[in-house]
Amino acid sequence: MGLPDLAPNGREAMEARRNWGLAGVVCTGVGVAAGELIAAVVSPSASPVSAVGQGVIGALPGGTKEWAIHLFGTSDKTVFLATMVVIMAVLAAVAGLLERTRRGLGLALIAVFGVAGIVAVAARPDISGMAFVAPVVAAGLAMVLLAWVRSRFLAPSLARVLKAEYDARRRARVPGPPPVPAPADTAPEPTDPAAGAGQGTTRRSFLGYMGAGAAVAVLAGGAAVMLRRASVAVAGLRAKVVLPRALRPAPPVPAAAVLDIAGITPLVTDPNNFYRIDTALVVPAVNSDTWKLTVTGLVEHEITMDFAQLLAKPMVESYVTIGCVSNDVGGNLVGNARWLGWPVRELLAEAGVKPGADMVLSRSTDGFTAGTPLAAMTDARNAMIAVGMDGAPLPLVHGYPARLIVPGLYGYVSATKWLAELKVTTFTADQGYWTPLGWSALGPIKTASRIDVPNAGATPAAGRYVAAGVAWSPERGIAAVQVQLDGGPWQGATLAAALNKDTWVQWQAPLDLTAGHHQLKVRAVDGTGAVQTGDIAPPAPNGATGWHTVEFTAR
Repeated sequence: MGLPDLAPNGREAMEARRNWGLAGVVCTGVGVAAGELIAAVVSPSASPVSAVGQGVIGALPGGTKEWAIHLFGTSDKTVFLATMVVIMAVLAAVAGLLERTRRGLGLALIAVFGVAGIVAVAARPDISGMAFVAPVVAAGLAMVLLAWVRSRFLAPSLARVLKAEYDARRRARVPGPPPVPAPADTAPEPTDPAAGAGQGTTRRSFLGYMGAGAAVAVLAGGAAVMLRRASVAVAGLRAKVVLPRALRPAPPVPAAAVLDIAGITPLVTDPNNFYRIDTALVVPAVNSDTWKLTVTGLVEHEITMDFAQLLAKPMVESYVTIGCVSNDVGGNLVGNARWLGWPVRELLAEAGVKPGADMVLSRSTDGFTAGTPLAAMTDARNAMIAVGMDGAPLPLVHGYPARLIVPGLYGYVSATKWLAELKVTTFTADQGYWTPLGWSALGPIKTASRIDVPNAGATPAAGRYVAAGVAWSPERGIAAVQVQLDGGPWQGATLAAALNKDTWVQWQAPLDLTAGHHQLKVRAVDGTGAVQTGDIAPPAPNGATGWHTVEFTAR
């Protein structure tokens, strides 16, 4: 059902349409600006607006693109974006006017905008799941705001409108019919702006809210532009980085290390799917041209080096599995990558560590700190200042231009991203960010294993079935994996070839399934012969324990 036409004459009808159009533009503008701001934080390379624009450009005939370049030169993108803004504003005004015609019609048009943004983002290459948050928030917020403005300002009851008209005529001493009595539970309200019956407080409130909304949209949009501009500039610098060849490259991945089983976790994690847990609300955009790394504290010689100097150091390359201490049993906050970097022990040797030191406090450009045992930085493990990940410079979200990788330790005490300082100190004198919050000062990764196939609730066919998954115990390695079906005896699984002791290993185990409900558990044995504990413990304060268990039904 359409809303009542609140305007008694042509001038007031025009004012009503203007108000509805203004509401559509402002509410949609706030939503779009919020979406752009979120995109600048979680996916700087793909915002809803830029994704839609890129899609439109891709769909244009080649002649149109050449014409635009010829006519506008290097300003073609600026003109195109300005045109997009105008078209979006017009469509937003149309949404407001449609909402005036029929409740929900304008909201439906905004929802179509949101779907278009989702589709455009999905079409972009190398997009993570977080990129879809922005178009969903943009459309959802715009719809909520327009619905609220409609109910608060633009759609009062007909009785209130007639009363406002009568009061206006009475003040102007113009004869008119008495007002229609309002329902008993309806209290008189100030004049409605869409009716054009007066200049009361409601009209002023409406214009005030619209002005505030427009200001919020401008500020949020400006903040999004600034954030994205910084990220894009750094991304441009990253694209020009040529990584040095490793003095000791990682051996090629042997075919025996990869199991061809559908659903199993890939041996090497795609950087776009690599877990990200850190304290940075906004991904730091660190300019590698001005970046510096300093070594301070209990050292004979403080050191400061820039990115070019770091890249000139003798690099090593190694596959290392790292994990977050917040990972639950069977969780996915763990990943395996090929890292390129300079051994930390060589840097510390140049600085000259003083006696008494037992910890290195690493500091990020955003202020995060992690306390790493000095021994883990100076022993034979592949602790490194990493500059490369899977053959490319570190992605911005994973610490460009440099980060720490320390095999065998949870990330909260070792994997500092956007590295800026290494302070040689003691556990008595200093603490990392998470230690005062109740987490252990030392964070050795616990032996863990996971079932990938079958997943919980799966319905495989009864008979011969192959379960599969991964197991990891960085710095100690995996010697064996065992599975238990329905509380029976533990049986050994077959391991794929291990890349090294610092990475996870894939496993498979054949099962004979009868029809019905089943429970499968897994445990691992590390390289020292220690069996993964089945004692259940939460992640805090030093890592979750227990055997990953999956329940499923064979058909």
